[in-house]
Amino acid sequence: MRHSSQVSSRPHHGLIPTLDTDQDLSVAKLSSEVANQSVVAGFVLLGLPDHPRLEKTFFVLILLMYLTILLGNGVLVLVTVSDSRLHTPMYFFLGNLSFLDICYTTSSVPLVLDGFLTPRKTISFSGCAVQMFLSFAMGATECVLLGMMAFDRYVAICNPLRYPVVMSKAAYVPMAAGSWLAGGVNSLVQISLAVQLPFCGDHVINHFTCEILAVLTLACADISTNVISMGVANVIFLGVPVLFILVSYIFILTTILRIPSAEGRKKASTCSAHLTVMVIFYGTILFMYAKPKSKDPLGADKQAVSDKLTSLFYGVLTPMLNPIIYSLRNKDVKAAVKNLMNQKCFPQ
Repeated sequence: MRHSSQVSSRPHHGLIPTLDTDQDLSVAKLSSEVANQSVVAGFVLLGLPDHPRLEKTFFVLILLMYLTILLGNGVLVLVTVSDSRLHTPMYFFLGNLSFLDICYTTSSVPLVLDGFLTPRKTISFSGCAVQMFLSFAMGATECVLLGMMAFDRYVAICNPLRYPVVMSKAAYVPMAAGSWLAGGVNSLVQISLAVQLPFCGDHVINHFTCEILAVLTLACADISTNVISMGVANVIFLGVPVLFILVSYIFILTTILRIPSAEGRKKASTCSAHLTVMVIFYGTILFMYAKPKSKDPLGADKQAVSDKLTSLFYGVLTPMLNPIIYSLRNKDVKAAVKNLMNQKCFPQ
């Protein structure tokens, strides 16, 4: 403060010196940059800004699929809880899967539908973090839960005499609870690492929702820790369950081939629905993340739109198909649904 050349001739107010105009602008600019990098009020969800007509079509389509998800999975949850004949490990896992699909789609689909109706959809930083946490947790939980369901089918077919002991209630309830816990802990770790990053730029997320990979591209800091953490998580929650499921079904198919045809077909039918769900679930994930990225700018733009649409329909297609596959391929579920409808429509 002793150097008069650094202080303007304007009067001081209080104890804070007033800087000249150029210095005022520099400080203001620096303060703005620091604020932009450290404090994020919210994000803008880009969606499909160049295809407004498609957004209206997708709104109707996604809404119908979402209502189907709520109805189909809601009925499955209801019958697995209310019908005592379905109080077995297989249907307990199925009820968990249906409830999981309801939670997973509800964490993102309403946001997507709202975005289709709003020209410039914004979401708060905290809201984005919560949405990322729920979606990531539900996805990781489903990966583990499908592995548990494969183990249940393996024990039922390959070791039927030991099934009541191995898959007792003291075993399958903690298995399902462990799936939820593992998915939640993994999501907490990944999202905690993400929200600590400084974000800069226009805060526009090139997606329908706060997809974590799209959010990380906005960080103006080293994200190598995030990449490594997500890589480890992918091995644990994708690689290990897929390998476990493949090994389980190799043993299952080998056992079924040794069984006389009529009984073998009956046992095979109990696995076909689960195997179909797994192929759709993991196949779509591999299609989304394993395909090569385009290096051509025009091709990259088209691929970005393709990736967003694939991710969007992946988030609703599998949860919508799960109850259809299980109800159409399972006599016990169809009987339970019919019994439930009779009780509701024709009460005693």
